[in-house]
Amino acid sequence: MAIIRWDPFRDMSTLREKMNRLFEDAFTGRAEDKEIVSSAWAPAVDIYENENELVLTAEIPGIDEKDIEIKIEDNTLTLKGERKFEKETKEENYHRIERSYGSFFRAFTLPHSVDTDKVQAVHENGVLKITMPKRQELKPKTVHIVKTSNPEKPKK
Repeated sequence: MAIIRWDPFRDMSTLREKMNRLFEDAFTGRAEDKEIVSSAWAPAVDIYENENELVLTAEIPGIDEKDIEIKIEDNTLTLKGERKFEKETKEENYHRIERSYGSFFRAFTLPHSVDTDKVQAVHENGVLKITMPKRQELKPKTVHIVKTSNPEKPKK
């Protein structure tokens, strides 16, 4: 089991998101017995860093690669796309619709250490993984201290 640092504001943030969703649903008419309305949503994202790269993973199940756009401009990574509602089954035959449909947009500021020319993206099993290598010249370098056998004494 991974150890996760406790954040006292995480619960408040979750509560705020749920309240926002409640009001959005009430005012946009997105109730279970109403017509399906396409709305903005945002895929869940994890970002981590290791010695050589910065990695972003996003949950985007049911979205085709051609419906996803990834851009890097001015050290900002933008992720844009759309989950389309397939109308194979008539809307009135649905008992419940909980998945979000419609377009999404996420933007992330990248550190200057990212080599934007070598960024790669892979979409597999509903997870988008964007790997952003760090520039070689900006990686920290370790300097070793050399011990001299006969140190010079300062002259007076």
